[in-house]
Amino acid sequence: MVKPSDHTSALANQIDVPCTPHAALGQSPRGEPSCGDFDIRVARDGTWFYRGSPIGRQALVKLFASVLSRGPDGGYWLVTPAERGRIRVDDAPFVAVELTVEGAGREQSLLFRTNLDELVAADHDHPIRIESAEAGGEPRPYLLVRPGLDALIVRAVYYQLVELGVEEPSRGEGAFGVWSRGEFFLLGSREGA
Repeated sequence: MVKPSDHTSALANQIDVPCTPHAALGQSPRGEPSCGDFDIRVARDGTWFYRGSPIGRQALVKLFASVLSRGPDGGYWLVTPAERGRIRVDDAPFVAVELTVEGAGREQSLLFRTNLDELVAADHDHPIRIESAEAGGEPRPYLLVRPGLDALIVRAVYYQLVELGVEEPSRGEGAFGVWSRGEFFLLGSREGA
């Protein structure tokens, strides 16, 4: 078992990064030392890279994803009881790559599978949101997977959502969206969907 006082951690060893507590990097509010930048990047398509090379072991990526959190400053961190290290995320740390629909109407469940095989149902705690499209671009849809951690919904899955969409006059004129587990998620106006 790795203790917080160890200078090299199990997580850092997985990616060959020395973790030495450093006064400038400080400690988290829970007390684990900061290892600085782990030189890990999550690309927009969900590929995890270490030192510019894709991490080929899916089990290792899943391990890292299981200890991923987002700080109050918006930064992404790999956090264990022994240490923490910052990583870069280009857009969202996960990608929603598949949609399964169970049931129908207001009580249907929209189940998303992420690129790391995590299943997440859209509901009150896991909302779907649409970011405004950049000038001339398409809207960017997201699903909240865990607090502060989103999955970018790929275009094909977004089009499935649009196909499932209904107008909901009680939500405003032209309100267009989808139901999942009794929650309505706005995709846009009928004209803009």
